[in-house]
Amino acid sequence: MTAKTTPADAAARPPRPDTPAARTAAVLSRTIEYWALAGGLLACGLALMTTASALSNLVMGVPFPADHELMKHFIAVVIFMFLPYCQLVGANVTVDIFTERMGAGKKALMGAFSAILAIAFSLLLLRQMWLGMWGYVKWLEVTPVLGLPLWTAFPPILLSLLLLLIAALITLIDGYRAARGRVPFTHRTPFQIAE
Repeated sequence: MTAKTTPADAAARPPRPDTPAARTAAVLSRTIEYWALAGGLLACGLALMTTASALSNLVMGVPFPADHELMKHFIAVVIFMFLPYCQLVGANVTVDIFTERMGAGKKALMGAFSAILAIAFSLLLLRQMWLGMWGYVKWLEVTPVLGLPLWTAFPPILLSLLLLLIAALITLIDGYRAARGRVPFTHRTPFQIAE
């Protein structure tokens, strides 16, 4: 369910509803986009750190101490930071062979159903990660070289999972609206309006 739009398609889109719910969905969607961009910047920073460490090892024979610790710690955060955006724009793994001959309404309903699964998945992970974080806080475990507490990766991951839940709710509502022939709240979701 990926949305491929051209400038002509964008100009032909019907205007979004101007309701408090639609404005809230737009603000939350924009927040999710910024969160994913922050994850991209963090990933770029990790790539630069790894490159600098490799060059330091090549030139001076000494890599940066604990670069692997930082990489392992923050790459998990980066991955979770991308999940809400992938849900919002329909960039999760899908099997289009089952839906390619379906009409827009049925595809939107399938998208809404997949959003229900994403809601359940995000709630389960939120609970488990919350419990896991408090386990690491209670029995403090740190990285061997830097002494970085492992629980410090959990707060941004929990925020990512909360944003994933919000993105799944937005896609559920937009899928239902599109299936009913109504304009979705946001252009970011991949649903076409059923006729």
